[in-house]
Amino acid sequence: MKAIQVREFGPPNVMQMVELHDPAPGRGQVVVRIHAVGVNPVETYIRSGAYARKPELPFTPGADAAGVVEAVGEGVRRFRVGDRVYTAGTITGAYAERALCDESTVHALPERATFAQGAAVNIPYATAYRSLFHRAHAAAGETVLVHGATGGVGIAGVQLARAHGMTVIGTGGTPEGRARVLAEGAHHVLDHRDPGYLDALMALTEGRGVDVILEMLSNVNLGKDLTVLAQGGRVVVIGCRGTVEINPREAMARDAAILGMVLMNGSEREIHGIHAALVAGLENGTLRPVVGREFPLAEAPAAHEAVLAPGALGKIVLLP
Repeated sequence: MKAIQVREFGPPNVMQMVELHDPAPGRGQVVVRIHAVGVNPVETYIRSGAYARKPELPFTPGADAAGVVEAVGEGVRRFRVGDRVYTAGTITGAYAERALCDESTVHALPERATFAQGAAVNIPYATAYRSLFHRAHAAAGETVLVHGATGGVGIAGVQLARAHGMTVIGTGGTPEGRARVLAEGAHHVLDHRDPGYLDALMALTEGRGVDVILEMLSNVNLGKDLTVLAQGGRVVVIGCRGTVEINPREAMARDAAILGMVLMNGSEREIHGIHAALVAGLENGTLRPVVGREFPLAEAPAAHEAVLAPGALGKIVLLP
């Protein structure tokens, strides 16, 4: 099979297309014939060697994919050959034509979702879900700011919060992005490149501020976030590309909380519950992953450059 392999940490061009043996399932494992692969920013950090947990070289990147079960190992009960599925982790890596997976990391892909949409589920939607409901304990009737709402996690956050009965305010840096955020369920959308957008946010909330902020770029925004929180407000740090200086008094005055979030810190029980909810949302149409750009698998280096570029709109997907 064809697969992308990283033999040394470094820039995007360290990813090379190679031929590898097709995987065979062991007990409790399935082989998925991949139709689409989701590209996530975390994979660029892992590939570069900047991530805290470094895989053993060589490795095939990726955790998120969608396709069809091609083979099942002994003891597998939840899936049969031919089932449509998406993955929430793999053993051999997702940037490939086939992936070996533990049965527990494979989930049913409803018919109404395309394979490209299935590849956009795991990290974006599970991250948004855990941020909103496990970390921020978001409640119906509260107001949430999705700060950077046009990417995969941002759109997921908008859809999940709207379905949960929250008032949703999103931000985007382009007219196209802001239009998409409104289309996906935000009640209001602001241009975070406008110097006065936080004043507009406070006007929307009649000076009260927001209860929850999902923050995709905390090294730029965290200090400002604290100034627009309501009493008891919570900021969930989802993305960060550097350090930031904040004024702790802003948090003190509001009894506010700054909450870190890494998806892999979720317990097995939490992750199981998250995917049960996500599959239900895909089935009933509440959750509608947005695919922004598609690249052939061989163009994985270009996809890694695109996923970090400003102005992202939806999910970037590789097609084997």
